[in-house]
Amino acid sequence: MTHPSRRALALASFAVLGLAATGAQAAPNFQMPFACGDTWVANTWNGHSPANSVDMNRPAGGGSTAGSTVVASAAGEVTVSTYSTTTGYGNYVVIDHGGGWKTLHAHLQSRAVSVGAKVKQGQKIGLVGNTSAKYELAPHLHYEQVYNGSVQKAKWNGVAPRYFEKKNYKSKNSCATSSGGATGVVGTSGAALNVRSGAGTNYSVVDTVANGSNVNIRCQKTGESISGTYGTSTLWNNIGASGSNRYIPDAYTKTGSDGRVAPDC
Repeated sequence: MTHPSRRALALASFAVLGLAATGAQAAPNFQMPFACGDTWVANTWNGHSPANSVDMNRPAGGGSTAGSTVVASAAGEVTVSTYSTTTGYGNYVVIDHGGGWKTLHAHLQSRAVSVGAKVKQGQKIGLVGNTSAKYELAPHLHYEQVYNGSVQKAKWNGVAPRYFEKKNYKSKNSCATSSGGATGVVGTSGAALNVRSGAGTNYSVVDTVANGSNVNIRCQKTGESISGTYGTSTLWNNIGASGSNRYIPDAYTKTGSDGRVAPDC
C-alpha cells in the first residue's frame, strides 16, 4: 500500500498477528492466493508497509481486479475476519497455518469465511476490493506471509517473486488437486470471459478470465446453450475452488473433447 502512516500500519499488523516463542519452522507450501491459472501482477517496493508485503492486481487486459476471488494460500484456521476501523486494512482475513506461519489478506470487497473456520488450500476466502477506513485506494489485494509476527518475503510454490519490481505471475494453487477434473484453455476473440455464479448468462458475473488463460475444471454442469469459439454446448465448467461457484461456458474452453471431461457438479 502506498499510504501515509506506514509505521503505524506496520505496528498494527504486528499486534494483530501476535508473537510466538517457537523455534524456526519450515513454511507451508504456499501458493498464490488466486485460482489455478490466474495471472496477477505482484507489486513490491522499498518503503512498502509492512516491509515484504505484496500488492496484487490484474494485468492489463486480464479482466477486472475488483470482485475477483481470493483463495487460501495453504490450509489453516481463520483467526481474524473483520473490518478494521483503526488500520488501513478495511475488510481483512488472517489464516493461521501452524508452526508460527500466518497469511493476511486486506482491502477485501467482502469476506467469505468466519473466525474459527478450517479452510483448505485453494478455498475461497473473499473477493478483491479497495476497502479501507483510512485511505482512498484502487482495487488490489494486499497480501502478507507472516512468521512469528514478522512479515517475510513471500514465496509461492517454493519460489519468491522478484522484489522491488512489478512482474506477472501465474497461480498454481490447487492445479494438481482437481479431484478427477481436467484442464482447459480459454479461447475468445480477445476479450476477457465472464465467470458466472451458475450455469447460464442469467447468473451474476463474479469474475473474469483472460483469453488464453489455463483453467482447472473441477466439475461440469448442464445449463444454458452457448455458441462460442469451440461450437455450441450446454456444458458449463466450474473453475472455482472446492465449495465455490465459478462457471464459464464450455463453448469458450478448449479441452480437447466435445463432451464431458470432468465429474458432474
